[in-house]
Amino acid sequence: MKLAFIIDPIEGLDPTHDTSVALMEAAGVMGDQVWITTLEHLSVIKGQTWATMQSISVPPAVLEGDRWLISQPWYTLGDPELLPLNFMDVVFMRKDPPVTVAYLYATYLLDSIDPKRTLVINAPAGIRAANEKMYALQFEAVIPRTIVSQEKATIRNFVESETAAVLKPLGGKAGEGILFLRPEDPNLNSMIEISTHQGRLPVMVQEYLPAAREGDKRIILLAGEPIGAVNRVPTGQEFRGNMATGGRVVATPITERDRFICDQVKASLIRDGLFFVGIDVIGDYLTEVNVTSPTGIREIDRLAGHASTSDQSLGRQVIAWLTQQCGTP
Repeated sequence: MKLAFIIDPIEGLDPTHDTSVALMEAAGVMGDQVWITTLEHLSVIKGQTWATMQSISVPPAVLEGDRWLISQPWYTLGDPELLPLNFMDVVFMRKDPPVTVAYLYATYLLDSIDPKRTLVINAPAGIRAANEKMYALQFEAVIPRTIVSQEKATIRNFVESETAAVLKPLGGKAGEGILFLRPEDPNLNSMIEISTHQGRLPVMVQEYLPAAREGDKRIILLAGEPIGAVNRVPTGQEFRGNMATGGRVVATPITERDRFICDQVKASLIRDGLFFVGIDVIGDYLTEVNVTSPTGIREIDRLAGHASTSDQSLGRQVIAWLTQQCGTP
């Protein structure tokens, strides 16, 4: 297969953590050709999407004990080439959020890829439709009590009714801007005003789940099916479990309740072309659906003891699935 990855600048990625690196590495190990590009190198020319890309080779990481050992340099790049993305079998859209105007415009450029020739993961229209906070609202049976509002009185009333709540910016990432709210906090009104930009932007507010102290589980879904999970446990005085905020990662099973939640979201994900997704689960509840650049593969494989070259590694499972979808040997 030929695969292209639309990513952040390669020199800023962490090969011991970044899922894009794990996927590129797995594709290379399986004999596929891999290219990389960034948003600013996308174009539409005569009705087709093109990109200035570079081929990339990523030597397999080595699992030694509980850590990944990475070759230095950990990647080798070819010369830039302007190529049509229809030349690819698969295009991964894995630019990290937030979904800015430039990000949104890039999804429109990707609409000019012929879906009969090239599989885009995740689908541009699906990414546009799936705000990572709001998308979960359609699964009311498995989400905590939730409101979305920019009105201070509405938010304050909800916090008072719950005695504790969590506020999330709709465009946030990696735990940024998430606040723990209590009705007796003298700063409550100010926190609401700052988060809503003085009532101009809606935010999501959810009941606080005490199970959050035990961790925030990331489950990786491939075509709606769970293939691995990792638990992110808050450390110190931090109530957020996100890896970016210092959360400690620990191995965790996929429970029957987790599978029930996955079953609830599967049909919608497939309908919207969202084939590689990370959902966040706290206790018994779905809290977010991550569709832009879900991560966690490196941590799941490391905790499970799966070498990057093993058929059990999540990266290889994803590339093997893509091989089947694209009908390549």
